[in-house]
Amino acid sequence: MLLRRVAFPDFCEPCLPSPAAKPPAGAGWLHEIKHDGFRMLVRRDAAGLRLFTRNGHDWTGRFPLIARAALSLKATSCLIDGEAVAYDGDGMPCFDRLRYRRQDGRVFLYAFDLIELDGDDLRHQPIERRKAALAKLIRRAKTSLAGC
Repeated sequence: MLLRRVAFPDFCEPCLPSPAAKPPAGAGWLHEIKHDGFRMLVRRDAAGLRLFTRNGHDWTGRFPLIARAALSLKATSCLIDGEAVAYDGDGMPCFDRLRYRRQDGRVFLYAFDLIELDGDDLRHQPIERRKAALAKLIRRAKTSLAGC
């Protein structure tokens, strides 16, 4: 399949989960864990690095660990969809630490989708292919991505 090279926008509204009475079953479904954090889009391109909430608010300055990790990626441009998460002392997700801005410098990203890479719009690719490309991008990072 041919990828489209585009001038990708800074912000791309993420797909949001749909409520259901029970999880769907079968081979055609992929499930993600909800970690009790904030949905976060990480945008890196020639203009720099930006961290966007799902509503498009720029929170770049709020999570320096995520920003440093994203800057270490070997890519000219990328748009990563994920969830910013803070943990308590027992290693459990703690939404209050996010909401009340406790330890913003220790919040990290669970990256789960790669939407754009080096000008290629990946949205029409199968999710499995996007996840594989995301894993490869993270493995090739310039430094350890403990925060991503």
